[in-house]
Amino acid sequence: MNLPVLTTPLPLPAAPGEGTSGLLRLLLQVTAFLAIFYFLLIRPNQKREKARRQSIEALKPGDEIVTNGGIIGSVVHIDDGRLTVRTGDSTRITVDQARVAAVLDVK
Repeated sequence: MNLPVLTTPLPLPAAPGEGTSGLLRLLLQVTAFLAIFYFLLIRPNQKREKARRQSIEALKPGDEIVTNGGIIGSVVHIDDGRLTVRTGDSTRITVDQARVAAVLDVK
């Protein structure tokens, strides 16, 4: 048998009030982590999505768009959330307005 292990005194329990500082420190660290996560990841993505949504809502005939499927074309007509898009000389397709990925800046 190994006597030093058996005879080693156990640490004394912490005095009342000492444990709360560790809990408070943990709470502050978690709060700081969540704040950093929000400002570095969530907030910029929300801003980007809001700008994209505004540009899609402001579409007008003649604007160049890219769909989620990668189709590039020019808006010909807008009606109830559906766009008629000219993709070639004599090709027109109807696309749901929610499926527009980006509005191109063609000058």
